[in-house]
Amino acid sequence: MLAIVAYALGAMYSPGPVNLLGLNVGINGQAQKSLGFCLGVGTSMLIYLLVLGWVGTAWINDEALIVVSALGCGYIVYLASKIARSSIDISTPDNTPRLVNYRDGLVMQLLNPKAIVATLPITTLQFPAAGIEGVSLVIWALGLAVLAAGAPGSYILIGSLVGQRIENANIVKRFNWVMVGLLVAVALSIGYEHVWVPLTSMAT
Repeated sequence: MLAIVAYALGAMYSPGPVNLLGLNVGINGQAQKSLGFCLGVGTSMLIYLLVLGWVGTAWINDEALIVVSALGCGYIVYLASKIARSSIDISTPDNTPRLVNYRDGLVMQLLNPKAIVATLPITTLQFPAAGIEGVSLVIWALGLAVLAAGAPGSYILIGSLVGQRIENANIVKRFNWVMVGLLVAVALSIGYEHVWVPLTSMAT
């Protein structure tokens, strides 16, 4: 049981596109507007844990993962462009538009191939080994979904603490561009690892 929690914490709380977005939201002083984003992330993980826990790998074949990865790359780039176009006004953070919302958290995590890769060992190996099925599977899925929602939440908190020390909007803007670059780099990495490599291996 502890092994499941330990693995989930390591997989969910390591840096990734969702957690990087959370950090950026916190830096931009939008922590109070970010609950929906975190709930969206938790909802998507709940969906994966329940569906994959019940059907195993039957729905996740190589072709499906390629399609999900390609869509995920596009959505990450879309959110990066959203950050790049956002206006910065640290004097009135409550009036600035939301960078992310529930839909963004839900869709981004559903299209994040790393979410699938992280969930598969839990649902296909650890759950069966621990005899977790039926009602207990639902309970475990709910608990792990709460942990998943807390992952970007923890990054948002860190970003908020850092952002409170920044009084120059230009610094926040530069940080946003760094985040844009990192998100695009993540999208390219996912595209190469989960789209390009599989497609080229199929062609040979």
